[in-house]
Amino acid sequence: MTRTFFVTGTNTEVGKTYVTAALLHKAAEQGLQTAAVKPIASGCEQTPDGLRNSDALTLMDAMTQDLEYQQVNPIALEPAIAPHIAAMEAGKRLDTSRLEGICRGVMSGKADLVLIEGAGGWRVPLTPRQFLSDLPKALELPVILVVNMELGCINHALLTAEAIRRDGLPLAGWVANFARGPQGEMPRAEENLMTLRALLPAPCLGVVAHDEHGDYRNGAAHLDLSPLLSSSE
Repeated sequence: MTRTFFVTGTNTEVGKTYVTAALLHKAAEQGLQTAAVKPIASGCEQTPDGLRNSDALTLMDAMTQDLEYQQVNPIALEPAIAPHIAAMEAGKRLDTSRLEGICRGVMSGKADLVLIEGAGGWRVPLTPRQFLSDLPKALELPVILVVNMELGCINHALLTAEAIRRDGLPLAGWVANFARGPQGEMPRAEENLMTLRALLPAPCLGVVAHDEHGDYRNGAAHLDLSPLLSSSE
């Protein structure tokens, strides 16, 4: 049985890829076959093979399935700016129906766990009438929220959780990520964690410490997949 989740964050640059890759690695350690999709990525670099995104490449490194780059990252945009602006400048049209088809193709494969990583936060616009959040809605996916632990994170996390639930999707779990620095650098870190645990309507899958080397394998040791695996059985 394939379990699929959509990974979003409280903002951009909050460690979604690090956490997604860590979840994939944790699943692989437990003997699961994994796959991932980064439907839209801005901030890509020109290579002999075309535009490539470091986040998408990290996911390809972490997952067990062997997928073509275009399956993992179908929309690659060069400027490191909002996707809808980058697409407009590149003359590309962003459409959730095409992305839905690509995601369903990966979801129908042999992976036990598929993670689809968003871009930025929950309500990222694609067109004047479409948002990236329309993709998990179309796919009816439970959501994993990555919370960047910094001042203001409680408000950001609760508002995002409210938006997810208002869109009719379950919040399957959340990960606290100290993406900006060591836990000790955040005032009252433990108190903030306790508040989030009490107020967010989903289990905490783990607390990931800042990793100056960015090695997702280190983060995997601090994650617990059991709420995700049991919730989909």
